[in-house]
Amino acid sequence: MELQSLRNYTRREASVADSKPLRILLVEDERKLNRAIERQLCRAGYVTGVAFDAAGAAKELFSKSYDLVILDLGLPDRSGIDLLHELRSKSYTVPVLILSALSSLHDRVLGLETGADDYLTKPFDSSELVARIQAILRRNGTLRVSILQADHLVMDVVKRTVYREDQRIELTQTEFALLEFFLRNKNSILTRRRIIEQVWGYRFDTGTNIVDVYISYLRNLIDKEFNPKLIETVRGEGFVLRDR
Repeated sequence: MELQSLRNYTRREASVADSKPLRILLVEDERKLNRAIERQLCRAGYVTGVAFDAAGAAKELFSKSYDLVILDLGLPDRSGIDLLHELRSKSYTVPVLILSALSSLHDRVLGLETGADDYLTKPFDSSELVARIQAILRRNGTLRVSILQADHLVMDVVKRTVYREDQRIELTQTEFALLEFFLRNKNSILTRRRIIEQVWGYRFDTGTNIVDVYISYLRNLIDKEFNPKLIETVRGEGFVLRDR
């Protein structure tokens, strides 16, 4: 596919991706409850991934993009608190709603102090669960900063502008979305799969080098004429935007 055709193609795909439903990862080892919650989330309009232990949850979260995690604490392989601590220590900022039978004040405080956005105890009403999810997502959207920065590269996501060292940089819609994803996850290694799911909305291997092509576009626009270089290739893993 020629590069200009690829640019036009991905512009169309980005418009479709903007309207895609929000994605939630449900981490619950009790399979009957897992299925019941999954059905409720689907009825509420969410795309739902499921995991039954911490290992499966970590694999999902570090390879795919989710808007929120529902996390049980009593997982069979390790504590949900340990998993939450790992996510926060690696600067994974996805909102987390703890869903647990542990209802003591100590457990709730520990969950929130570790980095959870809310804590709901079992048993619970499904309508309250959905309401809590909606509240978290509203807060997360409201609190998302509009100015993103790394070194002297500055993006205003509201005005849709990008500057580096006071020089205006013009980006296509897809280039802007890709750079925004890097800036919101700066200093974190992003796999090709995670990038393509977040920016293009694909949930499968497209069989193209579309990510590498657009990384090349960004490098030419934000790095070629400037120092230090911000975007790095991490061999065998993916890419990272460093905040120098």
